[in-house]
Amino acid sequence: MIEPSQLHVPGAAVLMALLVLLVVVLVRRRSSERAYVAEINDHIDRLKLALWATGERYWDYHVGSGQLRRLLADTHGEARMLEDSMPVEALLHPDDHALAREALRRYLEGECERFQVQLRVADGAGGWTWVRARGRAVERDNAGMVRRIAGTSLNVSATREAERERQIAATVLRSMGEAVAVLDAEFRYVSVNPAFLRMTGYTEAEVLGQGASLLDSAQNDSAFYRRIRAQARREGHWSGELWQRRKDGDELLSALELRTVRDADENSLLHVCVFTDITQQKRTEQELRYLANFDTLTGLPNRSLLSERLSRAIVRAHREDSRLAVLFLDLDRFKDVNDSLGHAAGDRILRAAAVRLQQTVGAQHTVARLGGDEFTVVLEGLAQADDAEHMAREIINAFGAPLSLDDRREVSISPSIGISLYPDHAQVPTELLKQADTAMYQAKAAGRCTFMCYDDTMDLAVRQRATISGALRKVLDRGELRLVFQPRLSLSPPCITGVEALLRWSSPEHGDIPPAEFIPIAEESGLILEIGEWVLREACLVLQRWRQHGMDQLNVSVNVSVLQLLRGDFVGVVERVLADVGIPPHLLELELTESVLMANAEQTAERLQAFRTLGVSLAIDDFGTGYSSLAYLKRLPITTIKIDKAFVDGLPHDAEDAAITPTIVAMAHSLGLRVVAEGVETEAQMRFLAERGCDEIQGFWVSPPLDALQCLAFMRNWRPDDLPVVRHAPAVVLP
Repeated sequence: MIEPSQLHVPGAAVLMALLVLLVVVLVRRRSSERAYVAEINDHIDRLKLALWATGERYWDYHVGSGQLRRLLADTHGEARMLEDSMPVEALLHPDDHALAREALRRYLEGECERFQVQLRVADGAGGWTWVRARGRAVERDNAGMVRRIAGTSLNVSATREAERERQIAATVLRSMGEAVAVLDAEFRYVSVNPAFLRMTGYTEAEVLGQGASLLDSAQNDSAFYRRIRAQARREGHWSGELWQRRKDGDELLSALELRTVRDADENSLLHVCVFTDITQQKRTEQELRYLANFDTLTGLPNRSLLSERLSRAIVRAHREDSRLAVLFLDLDRFKDVNDSLGHAAGDRILRAAAVRLQQTVGAQHTVARLGGDEFTVVLEGLAQADDAEHMAREIINAFGAPLSLDDRREVSISPSIGISLYPDHAQVPTELLKQADTAMYQAKAAGRCTFMCYDDTMDLAVRQRATISGALRKVLDRGELRLVFQPRLSLSPPCITGVEALLRWSSPEHGDIPPAEFIPIAEESGLILEIGEWVLREACLVLQRWRQHGMDQLNVSVNVSVLQLLRGDFVGVVERVLADVGIPPHLLELELTESVLMANAEQTAERLQAFRTLGVSLAIDDFGTGYSSLAYLKRLPITTIKIDKAFVDGLPHDAEDAAITPTIVAMAHSLGLRVVAEGVETEAQMRFLAERGCDEIQGFWVSPPLDALQCLAFMRNWRPDDLPVVRHAPAVVLP
């Protein structure tokens, strides 16, 4: 070992050695620092790369100067980052300055742990980009105040737009009227909207996780629902209508759309189900179809459905080489009954008539209501034409029994029927209906309560009816109407007591037109009101002239239409005419048919009482042809019953007429009413009636209808000696 003392090194050498050692140390330290810096730079580059990859951008904000330093990707979008620095106000959208300042204030004052805000910044291309900025303090002064804040920012424009769209979609979904449900691959509910819960009655907790069979209806078997779901899996969609069941067990009919949604890699799928409750819609559609095809009052097919069924029936008849018949029915004098009883009672009559008609013809034949009191029957598979006439007779016989309105009231009403045949009369529905209608009017003209089969000559009658209707509107202006008078003879003591005024129409173009032809037309058109007032005034004027010739005990009877009774102030009309002409009210008698009076006896009694208060007499005309109730008859303020000619024609040999007529006389006398027999044409009839206590007679045996001068001469010249001696029953004297 060499001792230090043995070393003899010059000082310069020692110094050099120390310098070399220092250089080595410095070189080594510098190499270490370069490695450290390189490592730091590498970490920074990695951080920049990571920020670039995530879309985050680094920023550094100096609180005092307001300068913002940012790291940006280069213009090619590569990972190499660029720095820039600018005042923060130059970067922010003007509308977001206040928002940024408020967020900074809250962070600096310690109200939140980190700085965070969403705002708009310039995108460098003249537009604006939404960013989310987050950061923390990285430098404070000696007082602890924040000097610098550093953090990252992220472009959230797409996220905000997606969130906006999601919120809109969620709002729309919540507010939709349609039920929406999302189901997983196994058709288990994973999401439903409020409309779904509202429609089904379930809560969300009761639905989520449950299978779609929760709503399956018993109206469809399980295989039906399995086929739907299998098709949705296979084809990606299914749509249609199906029944579903609510929580309370009620059924709803839904229009359902089912679609399958798969993710991008098609590993998972969801089923989106949208359905609407169309139960009420379907009911409404059914009601509309019913209203379009059926009469709401009677439930029978209407004109539209009749036309369709008749067309199909014609096709079948043509194919099978068979006949069919169309029967057109109209209820006789229904308008009078309807006006008298009221529309509610008229509706009940129509419903009862519809039931009676369908029961008579059978369910295999179509019965339709065309409107008003018109019905149509389609008879198929007829072997011969007489089968239609046989059915028409059955219908008329069926209506021989009264129709029940309620527990207390019944009404008798008869139909008039027209018949047309395929292929005899027409080949198409419209012509068959038209010809049956024509035949029906001929049945009415023949006296009602009968049927007629169409023939070609009826078209002439229809045209004539239209011609009469047009000419009737001018009769008063042209003075074509006139009155004739038929005397009434009292049997005990024998004397002429009065006359019945009868209307006649003599047209220069059409000749003499019977009342049976033009009076129904006048009633249908409403002209009967004007014509009826003319008849009343003319009859009173004639009576007044006769009174001036000494015939001051005569009375005059005037027929009154139901329209006159129910429309307007007919009592006022009668009172005004009597005052204008100057004849006593008790010399005027108003005649109304039994069917009109009996249709609504209570309402009619109130109206008729006004005439009795006036002093005018009232008579029931054609008694026995309707369906009278003695209870109602007793309430009516009538004074006279006129026995219809139908009960007089067979006297004295017809057993039924011989039994009925005395019964009517006795009943009337028991009620304190006078009895007049109409249509007396033989002495034998007169004797029979006199012996049974009939008060008066009227008919050709006494005198045919005469004009005013002829009638006056007849009454002046008539003597009681002209009447054969008969044995009279005790007369009833009215108080």
